[in-house]
Amino acid sequence: MTTHNLNIREFLDQDQKKDLLRLLTAGSVDDGKSTLIGRLLFDSKKLYEDQLTALERDSKRVGHAGEEIDYALLLDGLKAEREQGITIDVAYRYFSTAKRKFIIADTPGHEQYTRNMITGGSTANLAIILVDATNGVITQTKRHTFLVSLLGIKHVMLAVNKMDLVDYQQEIFENICLDYKNFITQLDIPDVNFIPLSALKGDNVVDHSEKMDWYHGPCMLEFLENVHIGSDRNFSDMRFPVQYVLRPDRDFRGFSSHMASGIIRKNDEVVVLPSLKKSKVKSIVTFDGELEYAFPPQSITVTLEDEIDISRGDMLVHPDNMPRIERHFEAMLVWMDEKPMDISTQFFIKQTTNTTKARIDKIRHRIDVNTLQKSEISHFSLNEIGRVVITTTKPLFFDPYKKNKETGSFILIDPVTHNTCAVGMIIDKLDSKDLPSRITDMDKEKIARGQALITKEERIKKYNQKGATVWITGLHGSGKNELAFILERKLFENGATAVLLDGSSVRPGLSRELDFSPTDRAENLRRVAHVCRLLNQQGIITICSFISPDESIRNQVKEIIGEDNFHLIYMNADIEFCKKNKPGLYKKAEEGLVEFLPGVDVKFEVPESADFTFTPENNGINSEVVLEYLAKKKAFPVN
Repeated sequence: MTTHNLNIREFLDQDQKKDLLRLLTAGSVDDGKSTLIGRLLFDSKKLYEDQLTALERDSKRVGHAGEEIDYALLLDGLKAEREQGITIDVAYRYFSTAKRKFIIADTPGHEQYTRNMITGGSTANLAIILVDATNGVITQTKRHTFLVSLLGIKHVMLAVNKMDLVDYQQEIFENICLDYKNFITQLDIPDVNFIPLSALKGDNVVDHSEKMDWYHGPCMLEFLENVHIGSDRNFSDMRFPVQYVLRPDRDFRGFSSHMASGIIRKNDEVVVLPSLKKSKVKSIVTFDGELEYAFPPQSITVTLEDEIDISRGDMLVHPDNMPRIERHFEAMLVWMDEKPMDISTQFFIKQTTNTTKARIDKIRHRIDVNTLQKSEISHFSLNEIGRVVITTTKPLFFDPYKKNKETGSFILIDPVTHNTCAVGMIIDKLDSKDLPSRITDMDKEKIARGQALITKEERIKKYNQKGATVWITGLHGSGKNELAFILERKLFENGATAVLLDGSSVRPGLSRELDFSPTDRAENLRRVAHVCRLLNQQGIITICSFISPDESIRNQVKEIIGEDNFHLIYMNADIEFCKKNKPGLYKKAEEGLVEFLPGVDVKFEVPESADFTFTPENNGINSEVVLEYLAKKKAFPVN
């Protein structure tokens, strides 16, 4: 191998060993975030010639820096960003120096893009928060700092930009630093540094500025190259969430994933969660061969000495260092969906490689990201942040987010759209005795009165329909049962929940002690009416097929069920049609073997104001008419 090839290999090996610093920039409109990063890339000579040519051309055409180069154009890639001179999307840029590799996330500063900043900062080690020296610490500065604290970013550089506009005065810089220090005392950020600079002029970006000889700290690039982030990862708590069971052949069975935290070694005793079965690490396999030990963020495959049933979502841990194994916990939540939260929704929750269902039991409070004031709310809207109590269907294996970002973070997924609707940071477990009670004093009063805790509107939303009763009356054999059963089938096919009640289902049970005398017939229909009322209150459609010959009885039924929910259909079939349709019963009545049969020895009163009067020959069409009618009444379907 030639010396030239050896030099290239040595260079690549050395480059491979550099550590990676992920950082985000945040600031208000016109604070100069994009300009700062553009200047950093320009002055550190990390741009290609074609990029420089395009930058000079675009600066003249759409730039916002007068006669000077507009370095922000290196990051503001969207057309809307260039036209408005603002950052909308998260722009990622990669560059490296002799000491370190960098990935920069330039995030938008507007409150309406809070979710963009959360996304860009979710993997960051360090945050550069820009302050305009002419404005000092403002509301947006505090908001960005709060979000950085929420994300658990341990290192913050407060870059006091535009020092050229205040004549590089030391006093102004120090006053801004003092204001900022006073604010961050209420937040958990362990490492904060302050640098005065001018992104447009290049002061203290890559090279030290002669115009601020009173500043003796590092310039921005020097600080970024040397800030220590190695201790930021959790190497104490071994967490290996299984992502994939690897079976390339019958003789090999490994468990693949990346190390979430801690260190795993060959021959370590491990516990499998949730089964709590124990084994020892037989080998740690990678593409490049076996390892003696592994640590974050390495991707590895672990084999065990024992055959244990393990699947995706399980976790390997050390037996003397267990995570929380809980279904109830508190968390900070950032709402990411355009659609406001529906707290009654059962979401999917994804945490490490584990996915299950979850509900939000309570919203403790919302935090105003501008003032840090807390307020009570019923739901979250886009970009809102607050503290919640969550319960999952099966236990999660987690650590508090401040201790372990990998196992303490999660996302909520909308069960219908499958959009990521929220991201969360777990605060800690919640004991059962501390679980919020959903039964308020007002609820208790309702229970005492026998009132439901579920509102009519909630039931409509749940079932996508509104309770209603379709009452079909007519002589025996008039075709009313045929219409009832066809209608039930069509409602079912259209996704509705409906219950059919007729003589054959009610008489043998609910009214088995009653006969067919006018008095007992009235009692039977009264009972049916109360059943319909209860079902309608639950949001269920009822279809009733009963002769109900008396107008007074039908009016009583209507009163019990409620006029808005009662819909009357009269099957208009003459006695001759009915006798042909049901000859057996009518023959017995004529022979005196059956009493109280309407149309024979009891009068049938034709309804005075039925919603529909049908003939039995067209029951297929009749059912479609009723279906359309229910839709217009918003009983079904409710869109």
